[in-house]
Amino acid sequence: MDVYTLAFEWTDTNRHWLIEVPIRVTAYLVVILIARYVLHRMIERAVAGRNHKPRGERPALLRTQRVPSATGAAQAAARRHQRAQTIGSVLKSTVSIVLLIWLVLAVLNVLGVNIAPFIASAGVVGLAIGFGAQNLVRDFVTGVFMLLEDQYGVGDTVDLGAATGEVESVGLRVTTVRDIDGTLWYVRNGEIARVGNMSQDYAVARIELPVALTTDLGRAEAVALEAAEQTIEDPAVAAQVLGEPEMLGIQELSPDQVTLRMTLKTRPNAQWSVQRRLRRDILRAYEKHGIGPYPQVPEPAGANTD
Repeated sequence: MDVYTLAFEWTDTNRHWLIEVPIRVTAYLVVILIARYVLHRMIERAVAGRNHKPRGERPALLRTQRVPSATGAAQAAARRHQRAQTIGSVLKSTVSIVLLIWLVLAVLNVLGVNIAPFIASAGVVGLAIGFGAQNLVRDFVTGVFMLLEDQYGVGDTVDLGAATGEVESVGLRVTTVRDIDGTLWYVRNGEIARVGNMSQDYAVARIELPVALTTDLGRAEAVALEAAEQTIEDPAVAAQVLGEPEMLGIQELSPDQVTLRMTLKTRPNAQWSVQRRLRRDILRAYEKHGIGPYPQVPEPAGANTD
């Protein structure tokens, strides 16, 4: 009788460890794998939809302008693709880590291990890591929101406060910016308090025109506008322009000069090249019409011209 009882207890124990436990662990593993596959597929589909979703509708003024060039469209597509891929990678990693932790805790529970101390220890360790790596967490969270909000992307010219230049890479922790001198700045996302993006939707070329106080301002404005209109007829310039030149009038007055201001709406990142071209052409027109930044001093009568 005692031998039968021992054999029965041994058989029951073996059945628990050799049959029930492996089945439950396998079931948990299958559920985790299915959940991971489904969630990853959902993330991929959401990312693909966001990748092909165009930016918000532009203002009515811009909708009346020319269709963006193929280069601009390619840059926008590459920017959306990079942003979507980064967001998708972060979401997939987060899902995998959460599911793995849940699987480990479930398996330990099946094996009869008391997981309460593990949960308590994990809370203490997580709190310690949170205090020690709060800057890293802040950089990460800020980077995620900047990507979701599309504050800037690769190729944009931005002013981040600490650095101004062209964005070369956008990461979850660091953004790299190349300034006009070629210096590559590594800016932590958590340290970015404000972003000035000079490459979204459109830009404005601003031209300051100093002329002498004695100049006929109406004539100076007309000559500048005529030169600007001739400039934008050049196909190379016209491809970068989104509107007509606008003379705003007197911007600044000094004891010996009057500064006129002209503006012209352009495509993103094209304002500087358009400004330089307009300054050159307007300067030539001013020279042709005898308009300069300083009053012309007439030669004394009978002066020797030899």
